[in-house]
Amino acid sequence: MALPAAFFALFFAYPVAAIVGRGLRVDGAWRLGRIGEVLSDPAVLDVLWFTTWQAVASTALTLALALPGAYVFARFAFPGKELLRAVVTVPFVLPTVVAGSAFLALLGRGGLLDELWGVRLDTTVWAILLAHVFFNYAVVIRTVGGLWAQLDPRQEEAARVLGASRFAAWRRVTLPALAPALAAATLMVFLFTFTSFGVVQILGGPGYATLEVEIYRQTAQLLDLPTAAVLTLVQFAAVIVLLALHGATVRRRETALRLVDASRTAHRPRGVAQWALLYAVLAVVALLILLPLGVLVERSFAGPDGHSTVFYEALGSAAAGGGTFVVAPLEALGNSLRYAAVATVIALVIGGLAAAALTRRAGRLVRGFDALLMLPLGVSAVTVGFGFLIALDEPPLDLRSSWLLVPLAQALVGVPFVVRTMLPVLRAVDERLREAATVLGASPLRVWREVDLPLVRRALLIAAGFAFAVSLGEFGATVFIARPDSPTLPVAVARLLGRAGEMNYGQAMALSTLLMLVCAGALLALERLRVDRSGEF
Repeated sequence: MALPAAFFALFFAYPVAAIVGRGLRVDGAWRLGRIGEVLSDPAVLDVLWFTTWQAVASTALTLALALPGAYVFARFAFPGKELLRAVVTVPFVLPTVVAGSAFLALLGRGGLLDELWGVRLDTTVWAILLAHVFFNYAVVIRTVGGLWAQLDPRQEEAARVLGASRFAAWRRVTLPALAPALAAATLMVFLFTFTSFGVVQILGGPGYATLEVEIYRQTAQLLDLPTAAVLTLVQFAAVIVLLALHGATVRRRETALRLVDASRTAHRPRGVAQWALLYAVLAVVALLILLPLGVLVERSFAGPDGHSTVFYEALGSAAAGGGTFVVAPLEALGNSLRYAAVATVIALVIGGLAAAALTRRAGRLVRGFDALLMLPLGVSAVTVGFGFLIALDEPPLDLRSSWLLVPLAQALVGVPFVVRTMLPVLRAVDERLREAATVLGASPLRVWREVDLPLVRRALLIAAGFAFAVSLGEFGATVFIARPDSPTLPVAVARLLGRAGEMNYGQAMALSTLLMLVCAGALLALERLRVDRSGEF
C-alpha cells in the first residue's frame, strides 16, 4: 500500500494543500477569518445555493427519467438490448466538454431547435439540467437496473398471490431490496452534478456557476486564491460527506442481499402496458441520448456551403483556428491518445496495487484509505490542476515543463475506476489458492502472476478501458497544465468554443465527434469483456 499512498499524497493531497495554504496564508500566518468573509459574501452564497439546488433538481429529474429504463433493462428481453445498454452508457464516459457541445448543437444559437422553431435554451438552467440527465442516465441504469435484474421476481409474485396489489408488492418487497442501489445511484448522480464544471461552463454562460466553475473563475481569471481556497474547502467537506454516505450504502448492499442469475429474470414484454413502457423508454433514449449525439455529428459536417468535410479538413491546419492554436487542432487527438495511454498505465499500477492491498487487509484504516482513493472524483479538478502548477515547481519535483504532468493528473481520475473494478474480483479469489502456491514455494510475485493474474485478467482489461476513457476526457485539471503546443482534445474543443466564428464552431463539433467515437469504441470493447452480467459500474 506504500506506493499508492505515496502517489495519492504527492500528486493529490500535496497540490490541493498547497493551493489552499497559498490562499489562506499571508506572511506565514493563517487568515482563517477569510473563511467567514467569503461565506458571508452574497455572491458566493448565490453560487452555493445554485450548486445545491441544481444538483438536487438534476438528480430528481435523472431518477424520474431513468428508473423506468432501469426496470425495462432489468426485466424485459428484447432485440438489441445489449447494444442499447452500451449506447446509453456512452454519455457517461464522454468528456463533459463533448456533452456540452452536443447540447449546444441541439439547444444553442444556430442549433437544431433554433433553426426549426427559433428556440434557444443555452444560457438557461434547462440546458444544464437536461445535459446532466444525459450524462448520468447510465448511472441509474447500471447501478439500479443491475441489481434489479438479479432480484428474484418470485418474491414479489408471492406477495401478489397473498393478496397484495402490484404497487403494494413492489413497495413492500422490491423497493426495500433496491434501496441500497437506489441510494448509491442517487448519491453518485448528486456528486457528479454538484461538482459539475464542463457542462455549466459551456451551457450556463456568465449567469450560472457551480462551485467548480466559480473556483475556476477565481483561480484562472481573477487570481483570487483566498476565495478559491475557501470554496475548495467547502466542496471538499461536501464530497467527504457524500462519499461517506456512498460507502455506507455500498457496504449494506454487499452484505444484505441474496441475488440470482440475472439471465433468468428477463422476459419478453407482456400486455399493452409493458409494451407501452418499453416504447416510452426507447423514446426517452432516442430523444435524450441519440438526438444530441446525432445533432453533434450532423453539425460537424454542416459546412458554409452545405454538408461537407470542410471542418474536418481544417483540423489539419493551425491557421484555420484563427490563431487559437500553436499547432494544428488535429494534433490534439494524438496528444490525447498518448497522454491517456500513459495515464492508463499509471492508473493500473497504482490502482492494481491499492486493490491488492485492500483485498489482503482489513480494518478502519484500510476502509478509510479506500474512501480516500475516491476523492479525486469529487474534489475540484481545477484546484488539483492549479495546485500542480504551484506545488510541483521546485526540484526534485519541478514538473511544470514536463509532459508527464498531464497523464499524472489524468491518472488521479483513473485510479478510482481501477480500484472499483478490480477490488470485487480480487476479493472473490479463493485465498486457499494463494496459500497453496505459497506452501509450494512460490514468491509473492509469482503467486500474483500464477494465481491472481489469470483470474483477474479480464477485470484488468475492463479497468484499463475505463481508465483510458476517463483519462481521455479529463478537462478540469488538464485545462491548466496542458501546454499550448500540446493541447488535449477536451482542451482544444473548449478553446474553439470560446472563440467566435463558424469555422471555430464547426471544428469544435468535428473534434467533439472524433472524441465521442474514440470513447464509444472503448466502451463497446468494454461491453465485450464484461466479467459478469450485473450491469454495474
